[in-house]
Amino acid sequence: MKLLALETATEICSVALRVDGETRWRAARTERGHGEHVLRMIDELLLETAMSLGQFDAIAFGAGPGAFTGVRLAASIAQGLAFSCGLPVLPISTLRASAQQALWPPVVPAPVASRAPSAAERALVCQDARMGEVYWALFRRERGVAVAEGVEMLGPPAAVLARLHEIGPACSLCGAGSGFAVSQELAAALLARRAAVLPELAPHAREIALLAAHAGLEAALPPAEAQPVYLRNNVAAIPATRPTGAR
Repeated sequence: MKLLALETATEICSVALRVDGETRWRAARTERGHGEHVLRMIDELLLETAMSLGQFDAIAFGAGPGAFTGVRLAASIAQGLAFSCGLPVLPISTLRASAQQALWPPVVPAPVASRAPSAAERALVCQDARMGEVYWALFRRERGVAVAEGVEMLGPPAAVLARLHEIGPACSLCGAGSGFAVSQELAAALLARRAAVLPELAPHAREIALLAAHAGLEAALPPAEAQPVYLRNNVAAIPATRPTGAR
């Protein structure tokens, strides 16, 4: 299976090519200009591998949740490239991509390093959503891939702590994502369990490609259905004014 994958939901933008189980990637940390960086990295990887877009089976992208402009950009680029080459798209959760990286750290050092213990049974991913909230979800190991336990949520750190209290202390757990950098309470709760906490870990196209390959072409969608996942319906609203139950 031949896949082009891209991820722009955070300040780390990345691109990966996965061809028959082998993956090459590029990544850059930047506050702006993700689109230019991604297109340049795609050109570099295509030149390096002597491939063209038409040779791929699908285009995978980090669908969110994440920064509003970032997830919209990834969906737009994936959609445009897929339309131009007649390829389907594979949207992949950015939180799940982070969990995959936390539970199975890359063997080769990557631009965004991860040091989660490979023995961890679950990964609690919390990404800073601003306005005192985090995007979060719990994932478990299952046959080489991270699988969500429940739905992905948007809420205050207190909601994450409530879920954390439900998890027995015997469970080997690690925490990943920028949510642990903005909430000392969340980080302290995991450290109290002697769990690894990786606030610097961000979703990467490398894991987007791996998860897309695992999903297979049967999960692929037409380019018109390349939609981002925001969770926060109104990016201009403050948490206290959003309707109860809104995500």
